Amino acid sequence: MRALSTRELLDVWERGLARTNERWALLLLEAAFPDWTLQELERLSVGERDARLLGLREWAFGGGFTSLAACPACAEQLELSFEADDVRAPPPTAAGPFLLSVGGHEVEFRLPDSLDLLAVTSNVEVEDARRELFERCLASARRGGEEVAAGALPAEVVDAVSEEMDRLDPQGNVRLSVSCPRCGHGWQALFDICSYLRSELDSWARRLLREVHLLASAYGWRESDTLALSPRRRLLYVQMVNG
Repeated sequence: MRALSTRELLDVWERGLARTNERWALLLLEAAFPDWTLQELERLSVGERDARLLGLREWAFGGGFTSLAACPACAEQLELSFEADDVRAPPPTAAGPFLLSVGGHEVEFRLPDSLDLLAVTSNVEVEDARRELFERCLASARRGGEEVAAGALPAEVVDAVSEEMDRLDPQGNVRLSVSCPRCGHGWQALFDICSYLRSELDSWARRLLREVHLLASAYGWRESDTLALSPRRRLLYVQMVNG
């Protein structure tokens, strides 16, 4: 991973404004991993992609996280604080394809990647997207030596393969154990590093541009002059301008 300058991070933010989360993540990874081609990054499993995003987030904003979650039982709003290591999972131990025997079926499959996520984002129904994702990752399915079409596989087979995908690539489906202090309800909250980092980078970029505007108005500096300052020095100038 290559450290990105303030200017490079700002450029990635601007170029990614109109892109989906999946395309935005690839844009960021292209900048941080210049030795990888776009095609190679697209074919990383979701967990492998998210592991790199987690590393980028630690570099850019540190290892501490704060997030909000609503209790599904009583709707209490909770603030969650955790560290990067709490949401870091081991990488896949093999590249695949993988084999699974379940319900009398022999199933061969691969792990989902960014191209798969891009293909299913148009589905508004979660179950439809889940089924399409499964079909894209399915290489073959047989029962008693006979080929079985993806649409003809029973739900227990689809569920088992999906669970095996999560087990093989856990970074792609990170969940936090949460307990509500108000009602005592416990649940597993999904943590999506892609959405989290994008939101964080968006807030950072807009705050930075406000600082650029303020210092340009006060001192007549060019944007490049302000971006060349260290964050601490830039903040000191902002504080002086604000009096």
